[in-house]
Amino acid sequence: MKPKHKAFLYNFLSFAILFVAGRLLLGMFLSLDTLVLAIIAAVVASILAPKFAVVKTQTGKKLMMKWIFLKGVREI
Repeated sequence: MKPKHKAFLYNFLSFAILFVAGRLLLGMFLSLDTLVLAIIAAVVASILAPKFAVVKTQTGKKLMMKWIFLKGVREI
């Protein structure tokens, strides 16, 4: 699998997991409209989800991750 595809898949999975978890938790505690809950969960998930990207280096392409809870950029 190409690193570009891995980055896309990791971005999607991390967002989806946080979105579903946030949506369910917000739905249990708040009695808002489903659209409002989905929008709030999407914003929270997009902020908290780690970001994956492919960086070209002299040795080839590398998959990198940046997350709000970790300092700096990490190589995967």
